Amino acid sequence: MSKRDLVFTALAGEKVERVPVGFWHHFLTDELAADALADPTVADKNVAGHRQFIRSFQPDFIKLMSDGYFRYPEESIEQVGVIADLAQIKGLNPVHPWYLQQTNLVRRQREQFVEDIVSFYNIFSPVTLLKWQLPGGEAQLVDLILTDQSVVAQALQVIAADVARLSRLVIEEGGADGIYFSAQNLQDSRLTPELYQEVFAPAEIAVLTAAEKAGGKNILHICGYEGAKNNLRIYQEYPAVAVNWAVTVEGISLEEGRQLFGKSVIGGFANTTAGVLYSGSEAEITAETQRLLAAAGTTGILLGADCTVPLDTPAERFDWVRNAAAAFTLNETVTPLSV
Repeated sequence: MSKRDLVFTALAGEKVERVPVGFWHHFLTDELAADALADPTVADKNVAGHRQFIRSFQPDFIKLMSDGYFRYPEESIEQVGVIADLAQIKGLNPVHPWYLQQTNLVRRQREQFVEDIVSFYNIFSPVTLLKWQLPGGEAQLVDLILTDQSVVAQALQVIAADVARLSRLVIEEGGADGIYFSAQNLQDSRLTPELYQEVFAPAEIAVLTAAEKAGGKNILHICGYEGAKNNLRIYQEYPAVAVNWAVTVEGISLEEGRQLFGKSVIGGFANTTAGVLYSGSEAEITAETQRLLAAAGTTGILLGADCTVPLDTPAERFDWVRNAAAAFTLNETVTPLSV
């Protein structure tokens, strides 16, 4: 079975000959600050990082990083002070470099593959893009919602239309197999689950739906970066073929998540320097792999991490997981000979 067949079989929740494994990390020392629109060398560093990573690990599947393009280039958002300002955002020109450069980036990333593997391009939720660019950040976004949630919902639809366009382009023209859609609850108790579903969910679902219509097999990533907590139930109806969340942060196992979402799941390993993937021995990583699969089984499971792993994580550690998963799956399917 090719790696593509292996991954798509796992995503479909069907029996596999071994459990697929995929890890990834950023390729810039400060991916949040890097601006590829202003500095073309940023995209070159991104591409070079993928080249080295792919050759050292040869992953079963990969998230293609959008390092350098985290900022949504709608300048008027940076000037928002009151709710009326937010009502004025218009979105991007259809030929904005933000679309064209990222589509080309995906082409360049994929050209370096040493084998035909499944790839998902990193796409941030419209909510994340908006909170990052508002002068007052997340707190201001919640203030604006409590002032007039309809205006915020409309602004998110404007952003969502642009993010949906980007998602279609990277799939249809860039060649990605789908998107890796990163969403996260706001870490503010004023935003209730009901408000999230009323104001945020329609924009997020719109992006995933557009990517799906473009032929994408999409992963929903519920981001627990730096310990952010999420209400996973908010995302139960989001369209995606698989879900990845911070098992370690949320305290919800792969098996529990698979039951919650009713679809294939990705993850299992903590992505911090304190986690066994980064600090453990080969024996400890092998034991953790076996523990995860013994608890969750091997159907509808793709092993990975809670989120991006540290940049200096040795690639051999990913292979230890893959070897252990392959051995576990083989032992699970072999019937001992009678004597």
